[in-house]
Amino acid sequence: MNTKEIRVRFAPSPTGPLHIGGVRTALYNYLFARNHGGKFILRIEDTDQNRFVPGAEDYILESLEWCGIEFDEGIHKGGPYAPYRQSERKEIYREYAEKLIETGDAYYAFDTPEELDALRKKLEREKAVNTSYSSLSRKEMKNSLTLTEEEVQSKIESGDDYVIRFKMPENEETRFQDIIRGEVIVNSSTLDDKVLFKSDGMPTYHLANIVDDHLMEITYVIRGEEWLPSLPLHVLLYKAFGWKSPQFAHMPLTLKPDGKGKLSKRDGDRLGFPVFPLEWKNPQTGEVSSGYRESGYIPEAFINILAFLGWNPGTEQEIFSMKELIEAFSLERVGKAGSRFNPEKAKWYNHQYLIQKSDKELAKLYQLVLKEKGIDASDDYVAKVVGIIKERANFVKDFWDQSDFFFESPKEYDRKMVKKRWKENTPEILNSVCKELEIITEFTSENLEVKIKEFLEKNELGMGQVMTALRLTIVGSGRGPGMFDIMELLGKEEVISRIEVGLQKIRNLFR
Repeated sequence: MNTKEIRVRFAPSPTGPLHIGGVRTALYNYLFARNHGGKFILRIEDTDQNRFVPGAEDYILESLEWCGIEFDEGIHKGGPYAPYRQSERKEIYREYAEKLIETGDAYYAFDTPEELDALRKKLEREKAVNTSYSSLSRKEMKNSLTLTEEEVQSKIESGDDYVIRFKMPENEETRFQDIIRGEVIVNSSTLDDKVLFKSDGMPTYHLANIVDDHLMEITYVIRGEEWLPSLPLHVLLYKAFGWKSPQFAHMPLTLKPDGKGKLSKRDGDRLGFPVFPLEWKNPQTGEVSSGYRESGYIPEAFINILAFLGWNPGTEQEIFSMKELIEAFSLERVGKAGSRFNPEKAKWYNHQYLIQKSDKELAKLYQLVLKEKGIDASDDYVAKVVGIIKERANFVKDFWDQSDFFFESPKEYDRKMVKKRWKENTPEILNSVCKELEIITEFTSENLEVKIKEFLEKNELGMGQVMTALRLTIVGSGRGPGMFDIMELLGKEEVISRIEVGLQKIRNLFR
């Protein structure tokens, strides 16, 4: 490992909401930095002003904060390499673009959009190996390689639009190491002369990215594999500037649940799960996309889900705290193959974190749901309810379906269950049970179980025969946790009242 301080960065573009693939990139960078005692930087790459979306930058910051991913430097924290927003650094990039012109590694290009389109169509007709602006076609175009120095100067002074392109070496083999992919070999004849500086005075991603990574002393670039095709250019740019390049690691794609292609927003909409950390409202269309936070996911569970999308610890352990992830993480254990996103496994993770939370903590969250429903219950009572139903839920929002009968007596009774289980002598048996309940002083789950079993033995009655009828009158259906737990929480008065009301209402169902 390099003895120099490890510095990594997460550099999103504010062109929309942060996809979970982007959050995973941030997470892996964060884990790697913390594992090695290094620094983690947030840089906003907003050089493409045409795709800028209002609110996207704030969304990125809020998302990462919710996830518990912390930065040492960045747009919101400052630092020794500020500014950390590329639009505030644009004068820096022009200087470096001009340096490449001076060394002969870049050139001015004055071609119009129409001329570029004509070139592409011509190369397609000729079935050329490379149909882009490249070392094979640049000699036919209007640039500082084909024009005289006077012509170039005249065009610049006249205010003609131009871009600065990288001069890709002709037929040169470029080799580089990727920590995850291994050795990658590319021939420069397959690569195009990418634009480094645009006619609007802004750099492209390629130039700004390299210059900033160098000036900010980034030692490792950990990013998604969609950037792998850009790596030869980036390596050649480092070489052209005479700079030492960072080490690269390109992470596998996050795939759709069926494994066929990259996970997209449309997949989430179609299959009913979020692909963004927080809810996002498109400022242009008003369209709302769901988020993990608003869907009830616990941030620690969300992080655990993302950590396993491409990485594994080499052990059977699946539940990791952030501290444990930091200690266990290594790029060597990140796989090359894409990782399928499993929505059901995501729910399982949330369930694991949910049941680890204290009943008191969950009760506070559940109280928000109850207040919306106009239900006023004490924190202590709600905590007791949560304690016996949380094992049955994946989210706090599921609590109501598992526990509504603790707060409201049944409004209706399961007709199928009544038809199947309600016998002619059931009312008589339940009336006897009520009399038994009346005389029980210690109305606890344990004591109720003892007393009811004694009653059943004494009257030669089956457990199912009585307990099913009891559940029907108290809950209204066959759902819920153990009946004795339910009865203890509801209390003697409420239980007897519900049995009496249930007997009357169920009798009416037979009329």
